[in-house]
Amino acid sequence: MSQHLINRLCIIGVGLIGGSLARALKKAGAVSEVVGAGRDVAHLEKAKELGVIDHLETDISQAVKGCDMVVLAVPLGAMQSVFERIAPVMTDDMIITDVGSAKGSVVKAAQLAFNTTPETLVPGHPIAGTEKSGVEASFAELYQNRRIILTPLETSSSDAVSKVRSMWQACGAEVVETSIEHHDEVLAATSHLPHMLAYSLVDTLAKMDEKKEIFDFAAGGFRDFTRIASSDPDMWHDICISNKDALVKMIKKFSDDLQLLSNAIENNDSEYLKETFERAKKARDEFCDM
Repeated sequence: MSQHLINRLCIIGVGLIGGSLARALKKAGAVSEVVGAGRDVAHLEKAKELGVIDHLETDISQAVKGCDMVVLAVPLGAMQSVFERIAPVMTDDMIITDVGSAKGSVVKAAQLAFNTTPETLVPGHPIAGTEKSGVEASFAELYQNRRIILTPLETSSSDAVSKVRSMWQACGAEVVETSIEHHDEVLAATSHLPHMLAYSLVDTLAKMDEKKEIFDFAAGGFRDFTRIASSDPDMWHDICISNKDALVKMIKKFSDDLQLLSNAIENNDSEYLKETFERAKKARDEFCDM
């Protein structure tokens, strides 16, 4: 019997997130061997050259065979097609989890592909990442002291949940559990909305006639706030579509508050402006101290 937590791990989508998971588990001695799966052979060969994976496979059905843990690190729009490739070779001891940012769409994709909800499916989402992408950007410490949210289903077996939890803990992460609905609402507010603001702001400025001068004079605050606009556009397209209800609700809420702020500036409403800024500063300072 293997002394490792995971005997054979398959990571489908070996980029920043999947690659960092493989690196962290290898560094912790928690995995025996790692199979990397994807469509881009050159990308997989690079991952193998870097020591992130041990084997590579472009056929997902072949890649997952004999694996006791399968992690989907693909765009949300690709989840169903990947599940459909796994379904014919799914075994009772094959645990499946993912790193998607919208859990409702992942569960729906699994149900459509498997015609049921597998007991060994444990949806998950690491609250970690950078604006960079690709296996070259991966590093073993990405999940250290970061939160991983699991959203187990009523059908998820306790053993499967426990093993997925242990996998992330081996990477140095703090694991918490929430409902799918709560996860998607919270992430719409804390992650998806900020990305929309960053993309929208940069796009607005980029369409202005004076854009070169604007960007030439951009200070540190602008660069810090808009850093996440360098994130993968395809990934964020999928997130918008997959979590649209919760995200649109948050965009409307923010738009209403932004209009109130605009009105206060136009009307020289000093009291409103000071109260808003002080309330925001207090909340931000308390958040950073947590």
